[in-house]
Amino acid sequence: MKDCWKSLVEEAEKITGKIVKGVELATNPPEVKVGVTPHDVVFTENKLRLLHYHPVTEKTYPVPLIMIFALVNRPYILDLKPGKSVVEVLLKKGIDVYMIDWGIPGDEDKHLNLDHYINRYIKKVVQRVKAISGSDRVSLMGYCMGGTMSVMYTALYPQDVKNLILMTAGIDFKVDGMLNLWGNKPNFDVDKFVEAHGNVPPEFLQTGFLLMKPVQNLISKYVSFYENIENEDFVENFLAMEKWINDNIPVPGEVFREFIKYCYQENLLVENRLRINGKVVDLKNIKCSVLNLIAEQDHLVPPASSMVFNDLISSKDKDIIIYPTGHIGLSVSSKALRDLWPKVADWLIERSKSN
Repeated sequence: MKDCWKSLVEEAEKITGKIVKGVELATNPPEVKVGVTPHDVVFTENKLRLLHYHPVTEKTYPVPLIMIFALVNRPYILDLKPGKSVVEVLLKKGIDVYMIDWGIPGDEDKHLNLDHYINRYIKKVVQRVKAISGSDRVSLMGYCMGGTMSVMYTALYPQDVKNLILMTAGIDFKVDGMLNLWGNKPNFDVDKFVEAHGNVPPEFLQTGFLLMKPVQNLISKYVSFYENIENEDFVENFLAMEKWINDNIPVPGEVFREFIKYCYQENLLVENRLRINGKVVDLKNIKCSVLNLIAEQDHLVPPASSMVFNDLISSKDKDIIIYPTGHIGLSVSSKALRDLWPKVADWLIERSKSN
């Protein structure tokens, strides 16, 4: 009985200690530094900033890489923290890395559309990177919605792009998927939504993403946090991810309206019927080297939505990697950073030795 009682007391003390630490972290969370890889801001327009990361090797390859993230979250998920950074992996391989930070749109930006993002913002960024690097062409790497926009740009300006890397990019929006279902015209009147809100409230998007996996997002991860609360590395990674997950931004209403209508509801991209500023976005114009990265367990962009891309383009040098992780795990999981991204870097290096 004494041993049993002692064990109960010890377990109670352990539980109490975890609860106290959890309360302390919740009420007075430590500062979490994210996106800390050294860089310079080399171009700005409106809220947009173009980051150019400092090289960490003596030799860099002639063709620079521009990372293009989605409009619905902050891009530092690709540079979350030291040891959890795609940017870090690529720099160590000698790749010249740039990243677009779209910034935080204000009410005055609600009329920005796909034409503005593709033909103005991305076009100006590409021109700036070409001028800095001295390269005639660039490599693009687009993540999620950023991947879809990278495809649009490459189809419109194939002469600018030497290599195209897609990460979980939506292409065919008629495949089965929760977001595809929610975005269907009978289920979502995007015109009324944008008329009512202007820019898309960040709370609307975050709530939708959380509800796609409610048990995991609202229960399981906090149970795991409690169980690992004494593991400093786990806590640091958890807090960094929570900072990113909750660092939501609004999306300009007009580009959201067009993206939902043209992609989710009308699926114009795969049918080569999408027009931006009157010009057809013809996927057959894409002839550059292509690497299509697909997350096998992706619940946001179904793998089938991305896989079709390689069959719709004219490129002869095109590869697909289906990796056993989720939408976000593709950029932050330890296994992906250790095993996948060095291979991606090698693929890019082989095609970036001359411009």
